[in-house]
Amino acid sequence: MSKHRVACVGEAMIELNIDNPGRQIGFAGDTLNTAIYLARSAGDAAEVEFVSRIGRDAMSDRIAQFIRSEGVGTSQLVRHPDRLPGVYAIAVDAQGERSFSYWRNQSAARTLFEDGFAQLDGFDTIYLSGITLAILPPEVRRSLLAHLAAHPAQIVFDSNYRPRLWESPEVARATTEAAWRVADIGLPSIDDEMALFGDTDEAAALTRLRSYGLARGALKRGAKGPRPLNPTVSTTHPYPGAPAVVDTTAAGDSFNGAYLAALITGKTEEAALRAGHDMAIRVIGQPGAIIPLG
Repeated sequence: MSKHRVACVGEAMIELNIDNPGRQIGFAGDTLNTAIYLARSAGDAAEVEFVSRIGRDAMSDRIAQFIRSEGVGTSQLVRHPDRLPGVYAIAVDAQGERSFSYWRNQSAARTLFEDGFAQLDGFDTIYLSGITLAILPPEVRRSLLAHLAAHPAQIVFDSNYRPRLWESPEVARATTEAAWRVADIGLPSIDDEMALFGDTDEAAALTRLRSYGLARGALKRGAKGPRPLNPTVSTTHPYPGAPAVVDTTAAGDSFNGAYLAALITGKTEEAALRAGHDMAIRVIGQPGAIIPLG
């Protein structure tokens, strides 16, 4: 039986975390985080590939090695002859909330798809985020969405809104709405949707998201647990809270990975929601985006 092939599209960055003595330099990125947690959770049922661009420098070599060490493929990780990976620094407050500083304006990943979309051929599922779209030039961004609309793969999208990456809120809203209309599965977070679209509450966000034709996925609500985009899916079982919050980095990314892995391996929607929530709880209880195996 052939494996389900998943492309996670985005940017792998160098992570600097001076508050984590055990791992002050690491590698992460929202869609890369999801790729890793998806590969860990799906096991042999899925072949997960990371689709991006990196450089030809020593740190890019380490990024590729790290990705492979996590069971994620790098066959679609293209090397740029001149550009380098992006860098971000993370700071975490006493409540586990994080803030970021970025150096990514000239990263290699910003040249992704400048030669077309052949890297996406042959995949059963394509996962991307609002950050993926935000780092691309406007013309490439529009062409990518048009390509995905006609692609036979299942398209999964997380809006993951980062205002500083966009030309304007208006461009971000229009592009994100276009992406929601292309997506088959939506994995938004309530905070992002309210900030970008001005939804007054969860009910307004769900109504708007469902109006795009989204019938699968989850509205992530942090400690409150996810709400299914499909109104017929049961939400009667309460979601457990986290024993401790150490670092909320990659909470949503890890949810996405475990949720998608559950669906790929034949679990029900209810089981997938719970798997995503349980993974996010584990992740926020430890420092860093990628927690140790075990």
